[in-house]
Amino acid sequence: MSKKLYRSVSQKMLGGVCAGLANYLDLDISLVRLIFVGIALVTALIPMTIFYFIAWIVIPIEVQSQS
Repeated sequence: MSKKLYRSVSQKMLGGVCAGLANYLDLDISLVRLIFVGIALVTALIPMTIFYFIAWIVIPIEVQSQS
């Protein structure tokens, strides 16, 4: 079974992009958020903000299984 990238619904703060990336890469969510903020500050916010909004649009929402 291959891994798929989804935006997280349960662990999201804004759009679930960082939480989805953390789940996909098997990393801590806080670490991914800190890396994102660090890169955003180094690149003067605009490129990472644009990346985040594009990822928010392109990455599908995870499907919640109802059992």
